[in-house]
Parts: sequence; C-alpha cells; structure tokens
Amino acid sequence: MTAHWGSGRACSLEWTPRGVGPVGRPCFYIRFLFAYNIAMTEKLSSSALRREIGARNLARAAEGREHEVTYGEVASVIYCGDEAEHGNFYAASYRAIVQQPEWARRLEKRYTASARVPRAFDRRRYELDCANSSDALLMNVFCCPRVLARAEVCSLLGVERGCVPEFGVRVGLTMKKKQVDRTEIDMRLGDLLVEAKLTETGFQTAPMRLLERYVALEEVFDVDELRRNDGGRVRGYQLIRGALAAHATGGSFVVLCDGRRRDLMEQSFGVMCAVSSLSLRSRLKMLTWQELAASLPRGLREFLAEKYGIAAG
Repeated sequence: MTAHWGSGRACSLEWTPRGVGPVGRPCFYIRFLFAYNIAMTEKLSSSALRREIGARNLARAAEGREHEVTYGEVASVIYCGDEAEHGNFYAASYRAIVQQPEWARRLEKRYTASARVPRAFDRRRYELDCANSSDALLMNVFCCPRVLARAEVCSLLGVERGCVPEFGVRVGLTMKKKQVDRTEIDMRLGDLLVEAKLTETGFQTAPMRLLERYVALEEVFDVDELRRNDGGRVRGYQLIRGALAAHATGGSFVVLCDGRRRDLMEQSFGVMCAVSSLSLRSRLKMLTWQELAASLPRGLREFLAEKYGIAAG
C-alpha cells in the first residue's frame, strides 16, 4: 500500500491485493480517497503542536488561572482545579463531570511526568490537569451538556442521539492459550469505540510476536500489509487493538485527531487499509477535531479555538 498526499487537502491510498489472477488478466488495485477542507493546509509535528498549545495556555493561565509550568524544551501548563472550576476545562463540561461519579473518577488518572514539575512533591497531579491532555479534550467535548443531543454531532459519529459517554472502557480481546487482553478504549458511545489523540507522537509500535497472540488477527487483517518501522516493529499498535475491539464487540471504531497532525492521519489510514474484513472496514472511520468542532455549540467552539487552536472547519 502506498500513500499520496495531494494539494494539502486530500490523501489517496493505493492497495494492491497479494497474488495474481488468471493468466492474461492485469492485476488490479483499489484506491481510497480521503478529502479534507482548509484545516488540512497547516501541518504540524507533535512537538510543534505541543509548543503551540503551550503558548496558548500560558496566555490563558496569565489571566489569573492557577497553574504550574513544567521543565523542558517544550513546556507544558499544568492547571489546578477544585470542585467548582478547573482551568483545563470548559466550565459547563467541568460542572457536568464533577456531578457524574463515573466521569469524575477519570480526573484521578495519574500524571506520569511529575518529575518535570517544580516542587514535584508538594501535591498530587493528574493527567487531565495537563493542557496537552487528549483525554481532557475528549471530556471537554463530550461531557458538555446536550452535545450528544445535537443531530449534526451524532450524524458525524454514527450514533444515536442521547448516548451517554463512558471513558476508559476495557474491552476483552481473546488471545491464544485461552487468555484475554483487557485493552483500554478512550471512550465508548453506544457501540462506537473512540481513540482520541492530540500531541501524542503516534499510536505505539509492537513486535509482531505480540500481535500474533490475538486469535482474530489474521481474520481481521492482511498481516503483510501492516506497516513496520526500520526496526521491524509494527506501527499503529493501538489502532490495531482498537480495530480488533470493534470486531470483538460488533461495533464501530473511530480515531479522533487534530487535522494538523497529518502524520497521525496517514498512520490511521494505513492501518484501516490493512483490514481485510470488508464488514469491519465499513465500520472504521477517522474524524478530525476541526470537523467535529463545526457542529458544536458556539461557546465550546470558542473555547477549543482559544485553548487548542482547533478552528471549526
């Protein structure tokens, strides 16, 4: 499979099936074309997007929001919050989160980079305090009251209106030797599983021996089409497990990422095109935060634009 980026608004992927047809018949290929709007014209790396979000949040924090700043080449803003408000969250979303015990527990997800924060032992910090957190972005959007009652949002996602989001859901994947891998999915909406990304460097890699543990791997994927890095590790490990989870549950799987992260988009398309099950492939999709923002309430759109640079498109 090969990927071809066009004028900055589209990507086409060509996939040639393995094997040959009857003698004298030419080999065929399938082309997938994905088109995007003006939000695709800007291309940012993981570190460049972290820098932009860091600068935006330093400006926000200077307006009187309690915060800390991490050490490092690319500084991150760590907000402080209480039961009433939190600088990392849209006000309406945060009020809804603290009133819902299952959602509020997600706020306790541990921050793993506390060593890069001044006075690291003064207090506990959590991942969703960080301005770069994709989990916080996900909850800002989907915990906002009545967002999932909006027909445009539900149509984009392919879910029923009024779905209640579940965060940090574990889905069991059957493995060989009768073992079960409880893989974590960022969010579930009905039968839709969601993987959210923002400034992460990628979707992780893994040696093929780890993937071969999954019983359904060869049923779902053309294994030879899975991309590998120079060290032979398979790219898109999280996406592969997400697709396997959708296969196991009979549901759908969507990747949500920033439209400026063309690298993540290409990785997503690569994994999707390696899916050999036509039924499952039709239930896989990729959506940008910018596309989603166009269907959100005005106040939330303005918050996303100010805090993350996510402009509706």
